[in-house]
Amino acid sequence: MNFRPPLGAIPAADGIRFSVWSGAAERLWVSIFDDTGDREIDRLELVAEGDGVHALTVSGLNAGTRYGFRADGEYAPERGLWFDPAKLLMDPYAVAIDRPYVFDPRISAGRGEGMDTAALTPKAIAAVLPQPAAAKPPLFKSGGLIYEVAVRAFTMRHPAVPEAQRGTIAALAHPAIIEHLSKFGVSAVELMPVVAWIDERHLPPLGLTNAWGYNPVSFMALDPRLAPGGIAELRNTVAALRDAGIGVILDLVFNHTGESDELGPTLSLRGLDNRAYYRHAPGSPGKLVNHTGTGNTIACDHPAARQLILDSLRHFVLQAGVDGFRFDLAPVLGRADDGFDPHAPLMAAIRNDPVLQDRILIAEPWDIGPGGYQLGNFPAPFLEWNDKYRDDVRRFWRSDRGMIGALATRLAGSHDIFGGRGGTRTRSVNFIAAHDGMTLADIARYERKHNEANGEQNRDGHNENLSWNNGVEGDTDDPEIAAQRRRDVMAVLSTLFASRGKIMLTAGDEFGRTQRGNNNAYAQDNAITWLDWSGRDRQIEDHVAALSAMRRGVAALRDVGFLTGEAQAGIHDVEWLDETGQPLGEKGWNDPERRRLAMVLGAKPGGRFAAAFNGSIVPAEFKLPTRAGFRWSPVERLPATVQGAAVLVPGRNVVFVVERGTPQR
Repeated sequence: MNFRPPLGAIPAADGIRFSVWSGAAERLWVSIFDDTGDREIDRLELVAEGDGVHALTVSGLNAGTRYGFRADGEYAPERGLWFDPAKLLMDPYAVAIDRPYVFDPRISAGRGEGMDTAALTPKAIAAVLPQPAAAKPPLFKSGGLIYEVAVRAFTMRHPAVPEAQRGTIAALAHPAIIEHLSKFGVSAVELMPVVAWIDERHLPPLGLTNAWGYNPVSFMALDPRLAPGGIAELRNTVAALRDAGIGVILDLVFNHTGESDELGPTLSLRGLDNRAYYRHAPGSPGKLVNHTGTGNTIACDHPAARQLILDSLRHFVLQAGVDGFRFDLAPVLGRADDGFDPHAPLMAAIRNDPVLQDRILIAEPWDIGPGGYQLGNFPAPFLEWNDKYRDDVRRFWRSDRGMIGALATRLAGSHDIFGGRGGTRTRSVNFIAAHDGMTLADIARYERKHNEANGEQNRDGHNENLSWNNGVEGDTDDPEIAAQRRRDVMAVLSTLFASRGKIMLTAGDEFGRTQRGNNNAYAQDNAITWLDWSGRDRQIEDHVAALSAMRRGVAALRDVGFLTGEAQAGIHDVEWLDETGQPLGEKGWNDPERRRLAMVLGAKPGGRFAAAFNGSIVPAEFKLPTRAGFRWSPVERLPATVQGAAVLVPGRNVVFVVERGTPQR
């Protein structure tokens, strides 16, 4: 299915062509609204053109026209049919809307049970899009740093950003923001959802709102709260960041919509063709499949849904010039009734599309459906969020027993996950914390989740966070505990920056942000999630800046080939040593109490690089192998006590050193 001309509202010299797809509707209309979007001034029936496309060119209309669709047909929810002409429906191909979505229970009323919903919903805006942005290759490269950003929370409290601009996409182009990102060598910002979303129905009674955006209704239209300037605002911000050497990756949600389950609102796809756009239980067309935990699941194997997703991705590349995409609950992209297929038509189409084939593609490789955990099973070039990396590194620094082998495996690129089918390069996106879960600082401050502010009696969110509190839960005025927490955070960050693969930081984790132990802060559009720029931990911030400079300066750290221990010309790509300088043997690897490890990376030309990990509270002296003509020295801006081959590593710490000198012939 390839809609030509494209669907949506296309302004032309003789008016606007409106077109929409439905394989089951008996009649469809376009409703035209006045300039305020509040009064319907015309309702015109579309003409069936074949293959499910209904269209009409309306003369006398110009760009800026507000509109929506209506559909009629059989109303039988028990058979998956939800047609109701009293529901104003958002155009799935809308590129702009006139206001945010606001949940109202009246939008969920059954046919004949409620009012016309036009007064309750946004209107699409017909827009003339500019010429596509010039095609440029992605800036993000192997081994780079991804910086995950919740657009609104990122700048709501930034003192240098003008108040009117705070919380918007445009704020990301402010010189103070670009300076901050450049300080840490950010390769790409990954923007959490920026397309228009709606609150889940349980939030308004609690006085809460969705702060993250993982509940979309529109796939192309940006949320007016984040982008009052529309697609031009995103395009200009992408260009400004690109001029600073920073790419933009969009986090998009194609696994579900905010129409939720059978009790949810009818806003767009449900009212146009529910059985086509959503997955239903085989043999039960009225029962929505819930592989997402949100009430519905997009049927990505249906041609109409597949085309909508592809066209949305192309839209953001052509109109904004983004580097790529992160796909939330990505197994849904490859699901059919019989499970996940890594070579499903949609996934193949994304990889082979001429506009998309060179873009950065990142999968969150799990959903909650059967066989939903697919880490390592996405085809190249998909990168994958690696939660095993997250968990194993946290376990090591929590002092869990028997973690030394797992630590080495994660440092080396997670060959156990990504080395199948002859792969030689890791596709791992390594991270310690993300938007979902505790912040990086909180994993050393809270042993338990504290989600009381979410209004669900602390029942929501994961109970196991692989976290620790250093003796006191939450805030403390004990300077020793505060210092140990800072050391723990710095050690965890050091581990991340020393790992093979791409690495990801969530905004604020570079300076110790806290969510007060909340590990599910999606509904906290307030000081819990808004970054506290005035309260930054400068010691952690400077440490991260030094780590990033180190990673950019050491080619062996940016390499994404698996570390194997093999030698070329007498230089091993990696040596795993104990603190005495001896290769770790079977006994050492299997020692459940071992908490020390040295990783020595070979480098040609030039000297080797070493990282000494001390997970014990007791300081240790590490002996490193020496070579004639070289000496071990501290990494610039990262303190280390080095005496010949001996490196002193304080307790709960990571120390980096490099060989300097000239090899003797």
